[in-house]
Order: sequence, then structure tokens, then C-alpha cells
Amino acid sequence: MVDRMHVSERPRKRLFIALLSVSLLVMAFLAWAVWRVSYLGLREISSYLPLVLGILFAGVFLAIGIGIAGIVGAILGLPFLSMFQRRTYALINLLFPIAIMLGKIFGFNRRKIERSFIEVSNQIIHQQHIKVPADRLLVVTPHCLQLATCPHKITRDPMANCQRCGGCDIGALTALAEEMGFHFFVVTGGTLARQTVKKIRPKAVLAIACERDLTSGIQDVYPLPAVGVLNIRPNGPCYNTHVDIDLVRQEIQKLLLDKEEK
Repeated sequence: MVDRMHVSERPRKRLFIALLSVSLLVMAFLAWAVWRVSYLGLREISSYLPLVLGILFAGVFLAIGIGIAGIVGAILGLPFLSMFQRRTYALINLLFPIAIMLGKIFGFNRRKIERSFIEVSNQIIHQQHIKVPADRLLVVTPHCLQLATCPHKITRDPMANCQRCGGCDIGALTALAEEMGFHFFVVTGGTLARQTVKKIRPKAVLAIACERDLTSGIQDVYPLPAVGVLNIRPNGPCYNTHVDIDLVRQEIQKLLLDKEEK
């Protein structure tokens, strides 16, 4: 089926936050059930063991709850404390599969949940006011952004190989890279993307891709800050996709140091 997602469709951040919160409640209930079932057996070993296990469970879920509160605070524009920053994606990695499962139960499309996650993640990054020099920013895009009939191989080195004919958005992105000075690469998949990150060793990444690839990529490169921009798929997934160049420029400008800051 043709994917007709347009950039005007803004995902709701609260969807992902709500699912994270419900996931926490589900895990808390399961932990309580485990504690309750094992209570008598633990008491036979030592009268203190049920209390110790209960305190351990309570501490874990308190830390997770504080992490979720930190994410909500970042979305609301409150200062994002470093202690929350270190735990954010560990928390997301832990609860994300449960959030997806709950979303399916409640009738939410996985793609919609991933879009919400990307929006939340971008908000967290920007709330931290991360700024990097242009030569330490890496921008990566999928090869499906290239026109399918183009005969030129642009993966790995689009700056040298793209002819900038205007048939796709790769030419506009190479021009933007030359103008602003960031690294720009076209990749064929997650493996090449990770290799590129290791090669360039950037301080921040901006990735253009679909929901699934952005979600996994943002989590894979953590703790490296990564901003995601969704591609536009008028012809369906992975074929002659596009991206909003103005949106890409705006996101890059948020990440780059101002000239007076360099």
C-alpha cells in the first residue's frame, strides 16, 4: 500500500510517554506478583529477605519513574538534568518492547508509536542545547532517497559522485553540506551507517530515514546524540523517497555552534 505520510503530520509526544508509563505499571505489577508468590519461600530462608527484595524492586521502579518524569520535564521545557540524560535511553531500551506490545493491544499502529518516540527523542536532544562544530556533525540518509533510475553510485561518497541533476533530494543535501560544512553520507543499511559513525567519529548525528530505521538507529548510537528526520514516501517505502530540505536545515542549525561560539 502506498505510504502517503506528509511532513505536515506531527506525531504526538504524549502517545509514547503514555505507553512508557503504562509499561512501567505493567512491570511493577509483574514484580509485585513475583514478590507475592515468592514471599513465603523467602521467609523460610530468612525473615529479612522479603523486605530486601521489596526494597530492591521499589528502588528500581522509583528510578524508572524518575526517568520518565525527566523525559516529561524535557518535553515541557524544564531543565534536563544530567542524571536523567544518562538513564533516558537505557529506560527506553528497557520499556520500548513493552510499549510496542501495549500499543498493539490498544490499537495503535507501531509506526505511529515510533514517530512519537522520534519526536520525544528529538525534543530531549534539543532541550539539552547540544551544539557541535560543523565538521563534527554527521548527516546520513538512506539510499532510497536517490532516484531509482540514477546510474551514479553515490553510497559512501555522495559529495564526489552526485551529479546534482535535481532528480532527487541528494543534490540539495550535498549542496547544503558544502554550504554548512557537515559530513554527509548515503548508506545502504544499518551496518554501513554504524561503520560510517565509527569512521567519522562525530559528536552528533542527524539521520534521515523511516520510523523503524530511525528508532533503532537512535538507540544504537547512544550515548551519541542523534536527531531523526522522517523521510517522505509518496511511492511507498524504500523507493524514490524524499525529505523536507527546509526541515533538515532547521534541525542542523539547532545543532551547530554559532560563529561567535566557535
